[in-house]
Amino acid sequence: MADKTPSFPRKLSPSIDAGIQRFNWARSISLTARILAVNLLPLAFLGGGIFYLDGYRAQLLDERYKLARIEAQITAEALAGATRERQEALLIQIGKEQRMRLRMFDAEGRLWADSFALAEPSFSFADTSADNWQQDFAQTLDKIVDTVVAAKPVPDYIEPEADIADAWPELVRAREEGVSQIQLRDWPDGTPVITAAAPVGLVGATLLTTRNAVDITEAVRSARTTLGVSVLIALTASILLSLYMARTIVVPLQSLSKAAIRVRLGRERGVEVPRLPDRRDEIGLLARAISDMTEALRERIDAVEHFAADVAHEIKNPLASLRSAIESLARVDDPELRRQLTDIASHDVRRLDRLITEIADASRIDAELSRAVFEQIDLTVLTKGIIDRRQYRAENGELRVELTHPLGKAIVMGVPVRLERVIENLLDNAVSFSPPEGIIKAHIAIDDSCVSLSVTDEGQGIPAESREKIFRRFHSDRPEGEDFGNHSGLGLAIAQTIVDAHEGTLAAIDKADGTPGACLLMRLPRAGPDGV
Repeated sequence: MADKTPSFPRKLSPSIDAGIQRFNWARSISLTARILAVNLLPLAFLGGGIFYLDGYRAQLLDERYKLARIEAQITAEALAGATRERQEALLIQIGKEQRMRLRMFDAEGRLWADSFALAEPSFSFADTSADNWQQDFAQTLDKIVDTVVAAKPVPDYIEPEADIADAWPELVRAREEGVSQIQLRDWPDGTPVITAAAPVGLVGATLLTTRNAVDITEAVRSARTTLGVSVLIALTASILLSLYMARTIVVPLQSLSKAAIRVRLGRERGVEVPRLPDRRDEIGLLARAISDMTEALRERIDAVEHFAADVAHEIKNPLASLRSAIESLARVDDPELRRQLTDIASHDVRRLDRLITEIADASRIDAELSRAVFEQIDLTVLTKGIIDRRQYRAENGELRVELTHPLGKAIVMGVPVRLERVIENLLDNAVSFSPPEGIIKAHIAIDDSCVSLSVTDEGQGIPAESREKIFRRFHSDRPEGEDFGNHSGLGLAIAQTIVDAHEGTLAAIDKADGTPGACLLMRLPRAGPDGV
């Protein structure tokens, strides 16, 4: 057997609930700010790539370390065993070709040869005293990037006062360990200075190469500048487009919101909710939907106000008659006159009861139909059953009601009790206006999309100018000889409300054969076998 234990919504865990609460702050941020944030956030991440160009710089330096080590080792091997003249020539040649400074120290650590002293220097360090604002900005940005990525500090490059081997730590390590050594330093302009030390031969001599890798700094700064400019252009365009997009969304929404507030406060009855006819997007659809909703609301309010006024007027008449009859009873002694006054009072009470019942029914039809579940109805079967029942109860008097219909089922979707009310009201109306022993004809027709029911009588007919008025609430144009107050004037109004709720139409038209009399035609959407 299935478990019938009632289920209850599970309470969110404290961690999930706290996470949801943390995101609630976004609801208090304006739509414009959120659009800007969504569009700028990816660009902010892209702009953050500027800081990670340090990895590109580290890769370039690593390649230069390897190159400097290989150059130092090859040069040291070439210098070992060569004559002094050959060594000096090699130092000059390699220095010019590789744009670096080569210094050779003897076993005692004294400077033995310097390519810059033997020939014209192959490069020169930048004069930092002549830096312009662009250089200052670049150096400042370098420092910011180093701080953000937590780069290891690099010592400054300073030429020692005594040009001896012991003044260079890398030369000391190369002599002691017998392998080449690499050292990175910075020139004041931020460019790296790479020195490589290598032992020369087996007698304790050492070689020191110095290169100012200006191209690495230029490559990194160029890439950073390109990326920065690209991000700046994209950022500017994104801000402008975001503000434009926000304006196209926020401004219409603000206009709709202000209009809705004025409508809600009941001020300025003639407030026009903007329809934005030029907008074909969701904002335009929303504007037109709100405008239509406002108009429908105003019509409903007007209808309620008119209905209330009409109800007051219609109830006031029988109440005045009832009051007059009761007050007159106290002053009349004639039994026959008292009986007449009592009949009048009884008639007014029945009239009030009927009127209040009709008013209550009319006021709740819309709400009931909005919640009702429609079902398949054979309009022929429903109409035939109503006619037979009325005939059995003699509700048609001496009149004869004839029903004609095509073969097959006339299926519509609806609420049976409400459509029955419509048919009853149409027949009641025909009975009221038909002459004695007249014939009322009910005809059902079916076409591709609709099922129609027409009810005709042989009365005086409905003037063309009154064919819309008869469906108004409390409109009553009764035939001569009928007792006053037997009808509330709500029958056809209720019928039209029900038919409208079934997406159909109800109208007064001319009789097809041209004879005198009224013809009321109801058309309802035809339903297929599956109820569609």
